[in-house]
Amino acid sequence: MRSFADYNPIAVFVWFAAVTLVAMFCMNPAVAALSLLGSVTLYIVRNGARGWRSHAAFFALFAVIALINPLFYHNGATVLFVLNDNPVTLEALVYGVVSSATIVSVIYWFRSFSQIMTSERLLYLFGSVSPKTALLISMAMRYIPLLRHHTAKVNDAQRALGMYKDDNIIDDIRGGLRVFSIMVTWALENGIVTADSMSARGYGTGRRTFFSIYRFGRADALITALTLLFGAAAAAGIATGSVAFEYYPRITDAPAGAMKTITCISYGLLAFLPSIIEVGVKIKWKYLQSTL
Repeated sequence: MRSFADYNPIAVFVWFAAVTLVAMFCMNPAVAALSLLGSVTLYIVRNGARGWRSHAAFFALFAVIALINPLFYHNGATVLFVLNDNPVTLEALVYGVVSSATIVSVIYWFRSFSQIMTSERLLYLFGSVSPKTALLISMAMRYIPLLRHHTAKVNDAQRALGMYKDDNIIDDIRGGLRVFSIMVTWALENGIVTADSMSARGYGTGRRTFFSIYRFGRADALITALTLLFGAAAAAGIATGSVAFEYYPRITDAPAGAMKTITCISYGLLAFLPSIIEVGVKIKWKYLQSTL
Protein backbone atom coordinates (compact mmCIF):
# COMPACT_ATOMS: atom_id res chain seq x y z
CA MET A 1 0.00 0.00 0.00
CA ARG A 2 1.44 3.35 -1.10
CA SER A 3 0.92 6.82 0.26
CA PHE A 4 -1.13 9.18 -1.87
CA ALA A 5 1.96 11.14 -2.98
CA ASP A 6 3.47 7.96 -4.46
CA TYR A 7 0.66 7.37 -6.93
CA ASN A 8 1.04 8.22 -10.60
CA PRO A 9 0.97 12.00 -11.27
CA ILE A 10 -1.97 11.55 -13.63
CA ALA A 11 -4.11 10.01 -10.89
CA VAL A 12 -3.05 12.65 -8.37
CA PHE A 13 -3.64 15.54 -10.78
CA VAL A 14 -7.10 14.24 -11.78
CA TRP A 15 -8.04 14.02 -8.10
CA PHE A 16 -6.84 17.54 -7.31
CA ALA A 17 -8.68 18.92 -10.34
CA ALA A 18 -11.92 17.18 -9.39
CA VAL A 19 -11.94 18.11 -5.70
CA THR A 20 -10.96 21.73 -6.37
CA LEU A 21 -13.37 22.37 -9.24
CA VAL A 22 -16.35 21.01 -7.32
CA ALA A 23 -15.45 23.19 -4.32
CA MET A 24 -15.12 26.32 -6.45
CA PHE A 25 -18.34 25.89 -8.43
CA CYS A 26 -20.67 24.83 -5.62
CA MET A 27 -21.72 27.28 -2.89
CA ASN A 28 -23.65 24.77 -0.83
CA PRO A 29 -22.64 25.02 2.89
CA ALA A 30 -22.35 21.24 3.23
CA VAL A 31 -19.98 20.98 0.26
CA ALA A 32 -17.93 23.96 1.51
CA ALA A 33 -17.65 22.38 4.98
CA LEU A 34 -16.57 19.03 3.51
CA SER A 35 -14.00 20.78 1.34
CA LEU A 36 -12.57 22.73 4.28
CA LEU A 37 -12.42 19.68 6.58
CA GLY A 38 -10.96 17.47 3.86
CA SER A 39 -8.26 19.95 2.84
CA VAL A 40 -7.17 20.72 6.41
CA THR A 41 -7.21 17.02 7.34
CA LEU A 42 -5.03 16.08 4.37
CA TYR A 43 -2.49 18.80 5.16
CA ILE A 44 -2.31 17.85 8.85
CA VAL A 45 -2.11 14.11 8.13
CA ARG A 46 0.81 14.69 5.75
CA ASN A 47 2.65 17.38 7.75
CA GLY A 48 1.71 16.74 11.36
CA ALA A 49 1.00 19.46 13.90
CA ARG A 50 3.89 21.71 12.88
CA GLY A 51 3.22 25.04 11.22
CA TRP A 52 0.47 26.08 13.62
CA ARG A 53 1.18 29.74 12.86
CA SER A 54 0.21 29.28 9.24
CA HIS A 55 -3.00 27.55 10.33
CA ALA A 56 -3.75 30.48 12.65
CA ALA A 57 -3.10 32.93 9.81
CA PHE A 58 -5.43 31.09 7.44
CA PHE A 59 -8.22 30.89 9.97
CA ALA A 60 -7.73 34.58 10.74
CA LEU A 61 -8.23 35.09 6.99
CA PHE A 62 -11.34 32.92 7.26
CA ALA A 63 -12.73 35.17 10.01
CA VAL A 64 -11.89 38.38 8.14
CA ILE A 65 -13.57 37.27 4.90
CA ALA A 66 -16.59 35.98 6.81
CA LEU A 67 -17.03 39.33 8.59
CA ILE A 68 -16.31 41.61 5.63
CA ASN A 69 -19.30 40.42 3.61
CA PRO A 70 -22.06 41.29 6.15
CA LEU A 71 -20.36 44.59 7.04
CA PHE A 72 -20.17 45.83 3.45
CA TYR A 73 -23.06 44.04 1.75
CA HIS A 74 -26.47 44.54 3.26
CA ASN A 75 -28.67 42.36 1.05
CA GLY A 76 -31.01 39.94 2.72
CA ALA A 77 -34.36 40.02 4.43
CA THR A 78 -33.37 38.85 7.93
CA VAL A 79 -31.83 41.78 9.79
CA LEU A 80 -29.77 40.71 12.82
CA PHE A 81 -28.85 44.20 14.02
CA VAL A 82 -28.09 47.69 12.72
CA LEU A 83 -24.54 49.06 12.78
CA ASN A 84 -24.00 52.73 11.90
CA ASP A 85 -27.38 52.84 10.17
CA ASN A 86 -26.42 49.80 8.07
CA PRO A 87 -28.33 46.54 8.53
CA VAL A 88 -26.31 43.37 9.14
CA THR A 89 -28.31 40.50 7.69
CA LEU A 90 -28.25 36.78 8.35
CA GLU A 91 -28.08 36.01 4.64
CA ALA A 92 -24.95 38.13 4.12
CA LEU A 93 -23.30 36.57 7.18
CA VAL A 94 -23.99 33.00 6.02
CA TYR A 95 -22.80 33.84 2.51
CA GLY A 96 -19.58 35.31 3.95
CA VAL A 97 -18.92 32.20 6.05
CA VAL A 98 -19.48 29.84 3.12
CA SER A 99 -17.36 31.97 0.78
CA SER A 100 -14.49 32.13 3.28
CA ALA A 101 -14.68 28.36 3.84
CA THR A 102 -14.43 27.80 0.08
CA ILE A 103 -11.48 30.19 -0.33
CA VAL A 104 -9.51 28.79 2.61
CA SER A 105 -10.16 25.20 1.55
CA VAL A 106 -8.92 25.89 -1.99
CA ILE A 107 -5.78 27.49 -0.50
CA TYR A 108 -5.19 24.33 1.56
CA TRP A 109 -5.78 22.13 -1.48
CA PHE A 110 -3.12 24.07 -3.40
CA ARG A 111 -0.72 23.87 -0.45
CA SER A 112 -0.94 20.08 -0.61
CA PHE A 113 -0.76 20.23 -4.41
CA SER A 114 2.52 22.18 -4.31
CA GLN A 115 3.98 19.59 -1.92
CA ILE A 116 2.89 16.50 -3.84
CA MET A 117 3.17 17.66 -7.46
CA THR A 118 6.89 18.31 -7.67
CA SER A 119 8.66 19.66 -10.75
CA GLU A 120 9.46 16.12 -11.93
CA ARG A 121 5.79 15.17 -11.73
CA LEU A 122 4.72 18.29 -13.62
CA LEU A 123 7.29 17.59 -16.31
CA TYR A 124 5.96 14.04 -16.60
CA LEU A 125 2.40 15.36 -16.79
CA PHE A 126 2.86 18.12 -19.37
CA GLY A 127 6.27 17.36 -20.87
CA SER A 128 5.01 15.33 -23.81
CA VAL A 129 2.21 17.83 -24.58
CA SER A 130 4.09 21.11 -24.15
CA PRO A 131 7.67 20.77 -22.87
CA LYS A 132 8.24 24.54 -22.63
CA THR A 133 5.07 25.12 -20.63
CA ALA A 134 5.90 22.21 -18.32
CA LEU A 135 9.41 23.55 -17.76
CA LEU A 136 8.05 27.05 -17.09
CA ILE A 137 5.52 25.75 -14.53
CA SER A 138 8.08 23.56 -12.77
CA MET A 139 10.60 26.42 -12.59
CA ALA A 140 7.96 28.81 -11.26
CA MET A 141 6.97 26.35 -8.55
CA ARG A 142 10.64 25.79 -7.71
CA TYR A 143 11.08 29.53 -7.24
CA ILE A 144 8.43 29.72 -4.49
CA PRO A 145 10.37 27.79 -1.78
CA LEU A 146 13.67 29.14 -3.12
CA LEU A 147 12.45 32.73 -2.83
CA ARG A 148 11.11 32.08 0.66
CA HIS A 149 14.41 30.54 1.79
CA HIS A 150 16.50 33.33 0.29
CA THR A 151 14.22 35.99 1.80
CA ALA A 152 14.77 34.53 5.27
CA LYS A 153 18.55 34.54 4.71
CA VAL A 154 18.57 38.18 3.56
CA ASN A 155 16.32 39.23 6.45
CA ASP A 156 18.58 37.49 9.00
CA ALA A 157 21.66 39.11 7.43
CA GLN A 158 20.00 42.54 7.64
CA ARG A 159 19.23 42.03 11.31
CA ALA A 160 22.77 40.82 12.03
CA LEU A 161 24.13 43.99 10.40
CA GLY A 162 21.95 46.12 12.66
CA MET A 163 19.70 47.46 9.90
CA TYR A 164 16.66 47.16 12.18
CA LYS A 165 17.61 49.78 14.75
CA ASP A 166 14.22 50.53 16.23
CA ASP A 167 11.63 48.03 17.30
CA ASN A 168 8.62 49.71 15.73
CA ILE A 169 6.29 49.19 12.82
CA ILE A 170 7.83 51.95 10.65
CA ASP A 171 11.27 50.35 10.91
CA ASP A 172 9.78 46.95 10.11
CA ILE A 173 8.08 48.36 6.99
CA ARG A 174 11.30 49.99 5.83
CA GLY A 175 13.20 46.75 6.43
CA GLY A 176 10.57 44.77 4.56
CA LEU A 177 10.74 47.12 1.55
CA ARG A 178 14.52 46.91 1.58
CA VAL A 179 14.43 43.10 1.61
CA PHE A 180 11.77 43.13 -1.14
CA SER A 181 13.98 45.32 -3.33
CA ILE A 182 16.93 42.98 -2.78
CA MET A 183 14.82 39.94 -3.63
CA VAL A 184 13.48 41.48 -6.86
CA THR A 185 17.04 42.24 -7.97
CA TRP A 186 18.18 38.72 -7.03
CA ALA A 187 15.25 37.10 -8.87
CA LEU A 188 15.89 39.06 -12.07
CA GLU A 189 19.63 38.36 -11.95
CA ASN A 190 19.04 34.67 -11.23
CA GLY A 191 16.58 34.47 -14.13
CA ILE A 192 19.13 35.95 -16.54
CA VAL A 193 21.85 33.58 -15.30
CA THR A 194 19.49 30.59 -15.69
CA ALA A 195 18.53 31.66 -19.23
CA ASP A 196 22.19 32.10 -20.23
CA SER A 197 23.09 28.74 -18.72
CA MET A 198 20.29 26.96 -20.58
CA SER A 199 21.24 28.67 -23.82
CA ALA A 200 24.92 27.70 -23.37
CA ARG A 201 23.91 24.08 -22.87
CA GLY A 202 21.94 24.04 -26.11
CA TYR A 203 18.39 24.16 -24.75
CA GLY A 204 15.85 24.51 -27.53
CA THR A 205 18.26 23.76 -30.38
CA GLY A 206 16.93 20.29 -31.10
CA ARG A 207 14.14 17.85 -30.42
CA ARG A 208 13.99 16.82 -26.77
CA THR A 209 13.83 13.23 -25.63
CA PHE A 210 11.40 12.26 -22.90
CA PHE A 211 12.11 9.88 -20.02
CA SER A 212 9.86 8.97 -17.14
CA ILE A 213 10.18 6.76 -14.09
CA TYR A 214 6.42 6.70 -13.52
CA ARG A 215 4.18 3.84 -14.56
CA PHE A 216 0.40 3.78 -14.56
CA GLY A 217 -0.55 0.62 -12.67
CA ARG A 218 -3.73 -0.98 -11.41
CA ALA A 219 -3.72 1.00 -8.16
CA ASP A 220 -3.44 4.24 -10.14
CA ALA A 221 -6.31 3.16 -12.36
CA LEU A 222 -8.41 2.38 -9.28
CA ILE A 223 -7.75 5.79 -7.72
CA THR A 224 -8.53 7.53 -11.01
CA ALA A 225 -11.75 5.53 -11.44
CA LEU A 226 -12.89 6.35 -7.88
CA THR A 227 -12.07 10.02 -8.46
CA LEU A 228 -14.05 10.14 -11.69
CA LEU A 229 -16.95 8.25 -10.10
CA PHE A 230 -17.22 10.48 -7.04
CA GLY A 231 -16.51 13.63 -9.05
CA ALA A 232 -19.13 12.76 -11.66
CA ALA A 233 -21.73 12.09 -8.95
CA ALA A 234 -20.97 15.44 -7.30
CA ALA A 235 -21.01 17.26 -10.65
CA ALA A 236 -24.33 15.64 -11.55
CA GLY A 237 -25.84 16.88 -8.30
CA ILE A 238 -24.63 20.41 -9.03
CA ALA A 239 -25.83 20.31 -12.65
CA THR A 240 -29.31 19.08 -11.70
CA GLY A 241 -29.69 21.64 -8.90
CA SER A 242 -29.95 18.98 -6.19
CA VAL A 243 -27.55 20.91 -3.95
CA ALA A 244 -28.67 24.39 -5.03
CA PHE A 245 -28.55 26.91 -2.22
CA GLU A 246 -29.86 30.46 -2.50
CA TYR A 247 -28.78 33.19 -0.07
CA TYR A 248 -30.72 36.25 -1.27
CA PRO A 249 -33.23 37.59 -0.52
CA ARG A 250 -33.86 34.70 1.88
CA ILE A 251 -31.91 31.52 2.54
CA THR A 252 -33.51 28.69 0.59
CA ASP A 253 -32.12 25.19 0.30
CA ALA A 254 -32.96 22.55 -2.27
CA PRO A 255 -35.38 19.96 -0.92
CA ALA A 256 -33.89 16.83 0.59
CA GLY A 257 -33.71 13.87 -1.73
CA ALA A 258 -31.69 10.88 -2.81
CA MET A 259 -29.64 12.88 -5.32
CA LYS A 260 -28.71 15.49 -2.73
CA THR A 261 -27.57 12.80 -0.30
CA ILE A 262 -25.57 11.01 -3.00
CA THR A 263 -23.90 14.29 -4.00
CA CYS A 264 -22.80 15.13 -0.45
CA ILE A 265 -21.61 11.60 0.28
CA SER A 266 -19.75 11.40 -3.03
CA TYR A 267 -17.96 14.69 -2.47
CA GLY A 268 -17.17 13.72 1.12
CA LEU A 269 -15.57 10.47 -0.06
CA LEU A 270 -13.71 12.38 -2.76
CA ALA A 271 -12.40 15.00 -0.31
CA PHE A 272 -11.25 12.46 2.28
CA LEU A 273 -9.93 9.83 -0.15
CA PRO A 274 -6.22 10.77 0.16
CA SER A 275 -6.50 11.20 3.92
CA ILE A 276 -7.95 7.69 4.20
CA ILE A 277 -5.05 6.36 2.10
CA GLU A 278 -2.46 8.22 4.20
CA VAL A 279 -3.95 7.04 7.50
CA GLY A 280 -4.16 3.46 6.18
CA VAL A 281 -0.47 3.55 5.20
CA LYS A 282 0.54 4.82 8.65
CA ILE A 283 -1.56 2.19 10.45
CA LYS A 284 -0.09 -0.57 8.29
CA TRP A 285 3.44 0.71 8.86
CA LYS A 286 2.97 0.80 12.64
CA TYR A 287 1.47 -2.69 12.57
CA LEU A 288 4.46 -4.03 10.61
CA GLN A 289 6.83 -2.36 13.07
CA SER A 290 5.02 -3.93 16.01
CA THR A 291 5.38 -7.41 14.50
CA LEU A 292 9.18 -7.18 14.28
